[in-house]
Amino acid sequence: MNDLSLTSIAASHLLTHLTDGVLIMTMNRPKKLNGWTLDMMDALGEAFVKANTNEAVKAVILTGTGNYYSAGVNLGGSLKLMHPKKLRELIVKNNKALFELFLNCEKPLLIAVNGPAIGASVTASTLANSIIASENATFSTPFAALGITPEGCSSVHFPRLMGEKNAQRMLGSEGWKPKAKEALEAGLVQKVVPHEQLMDEAERIARDWVTSKKQRQFMAGSQLDDLKKVNARESEQLADAFLGADFLREQSRFLWSKKKYAPSVMFFSLWSLRPFWARLI
Repeated sequence: MNDLSLTSIAASHLLTHLTDGVLIMTMNRPKKLNGWTLDMMDALGEAFVKANTNEAVKAVILTGTGNYYSAGVNLGGSLKLMHPKKLRELIVKNNKALFELFLNCEKPLLIAVNGPAIGASVTASTLANSIIASENATFSTPFAALGITPEGCSSVHFPRLMGEKNAQRMLGSEGWKPKAKEALEAGLVQKVVPHEQLMDEAERIARDWVTSKKQRQFMAGSQLDDLKKVNARESEQLADAFLGADFLREQSRFLWSKKKYAPSVMFFSLWSLRPFWARLI
């Protein structure tokens, strides 16, 4: 399905189906756990831009195929060796742009989480009008374990949604990974349904939005301008964390354990040489 007439690469990553004003965007790389590679992020960007300008689109649903909603950003595939100052600028630019895709979505946006969601796919989901989750869904934001700072406006938006205690449980050292019903009780998601009913219920909600002429808005009373400022600030902090020793060492170890030797060596090189290049930032 390619009802938005996406480019061939984008269409191979993201299915689009438009019926009665409801656009369903389905991440379609199940063997890669619908991870947010550069190609997947480009596909999402293209689709959101086209949805904004398509008058036939009155509401948007984003979901995934397979067992996962999304494994989040592929860190090893998103960073390349370059001058440290340019690398930092690139991290800031790319992170800010990723979440602005969701912030700048002008149509009412419903996230239908069909399975585990990790990292940026969780924080970006909270920038929608609402989240509906399958009973199979789980939510993980392992930023502290990775040695990086919160992103996707989560440093501010999570406490608004769930309260400071639950926000810190997810974002901090505990690394709490709530299951769907726990996420509902905490306030992270707004509805949980049996897995086989997820898309039927998501489409029903979206059709109701079309009928009632639902407007784009953010949860917990957050406002667009405020969230954009938070996103910009977090992107700067994240870039600093990405270039920190703890993150570089952990990424090298993790990627080596996954037998991804080339990116592992890249991160190890960045870590081992950091005392020399850090002064260039």
